[in-house]
Amino acid sequence: MTEQQPYWKIKSLQEMNNAEWEALCDGCGHCCLHKLQDEDTDEIYITRIACKLLDLQSCRCREYNKRLEKVTMCEKIRPDNLNQLPWLPSTCAYRCLNEGRDLPDWHPLVSGNQNALIEAGVSVCLFAQSEVYVHPEQWPECIISVVGEAL
Repeated sequence: MTEQQPYWKIKSLQEMNNAEWEALCDGCGHCCLHKLQDEDTDEIYITRIACKLLDLQSCRCREYNKRLEKVTMCEKIRPDNLNQLPWLPSTCAYRCLNEGRDLPDWHPLVSGNQNALIEAGVSVCLFAQSEVYVHPEQWPECIISVVGEAL
């Protein structure tokens, strides 16, 4: 008897249905952190400031289905725009699969444990602050990394 391969190993990102696509999200919250871009160098800086819609307890969007309406800077991650999102962490399932890599061992689809990413130290909920509590002028003081560098 052969073991059934998980869908992410046999389907391309473009072939996945919406439920499969959505299940790839590990809930780390990195995509919900505000980014700042240097006007002179175009370098992108990642801050520890999270979108006002990110629930820092569950690390999930409070208004996921309406996020694009409520937050103009929210970027919908799709198979056709993955290469234009250099700020996605190297551990992001969408990025991993797009680059031909497998999901990390702690990913909930692999581990069966939704809390494994917290235990692995990957969740932004371990260090993020809501934008509600930090004035935008203070965001540069909250830079945690430059795109291309590890957090």
